[in-house]
Amino acid sequence: MSKPVTVTLEFSGGLETVFNNIKSRKVTIPAPEDGKTLDMGYVVKYLADNLLKGNRDMFVLADKIRPGILVLINDADWELEGEEEYEPKDGDSLLFVSTLHGG
Repeated sequence: MSKPVTVTLEFSGGLETVFNNIKSRKVTIPAPEDGKTLDMGYVVKYLADNLLKGNRDMFVLADKIRPGILVLINDADWELEGEEEYEPKDGDSLLFVSTLHGG
């Protein structure tokens, strides 16, 4: 069973606008109530359900991170860390950067 984890969230590239104009903040992510693992897939869904204040489609599609959003875990691309399967640890830094631009 997972435990809550405290991480630093950072939003950039315009994503801060859908997260109430917050660029950086520490957040404690509660353990999933269903007993599942607290992994990045859960974190993304938790953020979308609980902290997102703008258009949901700017961050997730079908509860998965939207294409065009770069995710860094402790300054490393989350693809190197296992993407949605990575289990955040206390003190981790999670950076979400939108690379989507209108034009």
